[in-house]
Amino acid sequence: MATNGSTVSPFRYSKTTDMDTTNASTTTSNGHSSTASEVPITAASTKQTKNLQSTTSNPSIQSFAVKAGLAQMLKGGVIMDVVDAAQARIAEEAGACAVMALERVPADIRKDGGVARMSDPSMIQEIMRTVTIPVMAKARIGHFVECQILQAVGVDYIDESEVLTPADPVNHVDKNAFNTPFVCGCRDLGEALRRISEGAAMIRTKGEAGTGDVVEAVRHMQTVNAQIARASSASDSELRQMARELEVDLALLKQTAQLKRLPVVNFAAGGIATPADAALMMQMGCDGVFVGSGIFKSGDAAKRAKAIVQATTHYNDPKVLAEVSMGLGEAMVGINCDKMAPEEKYAKRGW
Repeated sequence: MATNGSTVSPFRYSKTTDMDTTNASTTTSNGHSSTASEVPITAASTKQTKNLQSTTSNPSIQSFAVKAGLAQMLKGGVIMDVVDAAQARIAEEAGACAVMALERVPADIRKDGGVARMSDPSMIQEIMRTVTIPVMAKARIGHFVECQILQAVGVDYIDESEVLTPADPVNHVDKNAFNTPFVCGCRDLGEALRRISEGAAMIRTKGEAGTGDVVEAVRHMQTVNAQIARASSASDSELRQMARELEVDLALLKQTAQLKRLPVVNFAAGGIATPADAALMMQMGCDGVFVGSGIFKSGDAAKRAKAIVQATTHYNDPKVLAEVSMGLGEAMVGINCDKMAPEEKYAKRGW
């Protein structure tokens, strides 16, 4: 994949090589061991994996196992929204595991209104040249051409994002058709498993981006956890009924029930603005966090960025959390999600 003359990050290089995830095992910051068993084994993905065991046989499409394996490398980390190279440097120096390159943070997208589209590729390339950590970028829901462009640019992940104005009112992008891994948002288990069936290698809560209010991210994570708990205790007949209710693949639902978690990495996103917010989502079972407006709309972006990284790593240590929460300056003002009109909420976008 072209790197546009930039310094090649380990992530960008790894996407062009074979990666054996069969026996891969890593221990995450929350003490859980993650293995290739977390890669969903559905009829479609099994067939795809067999057909795409080596990237040399079809260099345009990586196997799902490779893409999901790359996402495992981000577990326990913080992914930060950045709008230029200077912010990207701040994020990398603070310890971010990746950055999301976009022209406007969600708070500004809300404020400005209008149609929100994919960012200018030249801006994304500048950020890619600036940092060595993975660079992600957003595409509109259903806009497969924006995704083709982002893949050609060489981003490490594509976020099919509800924060941007949806391009297709019915369909999400067929993510299995792309070499680049995708991350997608969800409000519940049904949305999560449908996106995984389409090829998403990473899931995040939708929350309500640009608000600084974590309540919706909490609500979405609670819903996913409750539905997984229900599936884990269900009989075969109950699982079949649940699969019909959620409109998901039965084999994928069964695998989720056996794992008692989503079969891919699951991050929190939407409204995280403080170290305490990040630790809250980690204690609820998230594998990491996305932080958008909460950092660069605050009083001291560099200090807050470092604090959120530390809180995500030490989320179970109240003493560390208290220490990193001190003297951060003013947090973003934010918006109370409970007072928002339904049409103002981004999370309802997609299905």
